[in-house]
Amino acid sequence: MTDRERELFDEILDWLIRDLPVAIYARLEEVPVVVEDEPPRHLLLQMGLDPRYQSLCGLHWGIPLTQRSVEHSGTLPDQITLFRGPILAEAGWHARRRSQEERMVQLTRQIRITLLHEIGHHFGLGEDDLAALGYG
Repeated sequence: MTDRERELFDEILDWLIRDLPVAIYARLEEVPVVVEDEPPRHLLLQMGLDPRYQSLCGLHWGIPLTQRSVEHSGTLPDQITLFRGPILAEAGWHARRRSQEERMVQLTRQIRITLLHEIGHHFGLGEDDLAALGYG
């Protein structure tokens, strides 16, 4: 992955975060969005994924808002992590048969889907709920 791809990814993500509805943006003030190039192998294995054939675009770490109680005071804050490599792959970024414009559209779409998927987990949505919304 090139430095330019990293910069472009981060610029798109920043724009998508700023474009969120005000109510959601405000609730995310306390949830850092971290970007890493690839998910660690041990994480994939821990999640039951085969690193040879499967990857992970994003991850919500923490306790969904719908499950929080006073018993969770003192726990580490939630975090959303997006993984550039798998998102670029899912978007078909390296498919040279596509125009630069189409690649940008697909990359923006995939970053948005992954971001909204992980935000959904933060707000307590499960995989079935997210799939029904188109963020599965």
